[in-house]
Amino acid sequence: MITCYLKYVIDPYKLAEFEHYAKLWIPLVNRLGGTHHGYFMPHEGANNIALALFTFPSLAEYEIYRGKMAKDPECLEAFAFAEKTRCIVSYERSFMRPVLE
Repeated sequence: MITCYLKYVIDPYKLAEFEHYAKLWIPLVNRLGGTHHGYFMPHEGANNIALALFTFPSLAEYEIYRGKMAKDPECLEAFAFAEKTRCIVSYERSFMRPVLE
């Protein structure tokens, strides 16, 4: 299992737009073979950092997802929404593996 950890720097004046973007992606990741664990919006502390976590059975499965995502009309619409609203300033993507026992 591999978990993708996304750390977003977002525009704090566009929280509603980013939350809309997040709600678009949760079902898309799930439909394309992953398990989305949600987005985490600023609450206390930094007002411009948001996180997302989603899991795939393997890095190879994640790469298959990336291929599907690049062609999927709904995914392309979600990307276009973020670009249009400019709610995302930047992001970092990391991959983590769980330690369960």
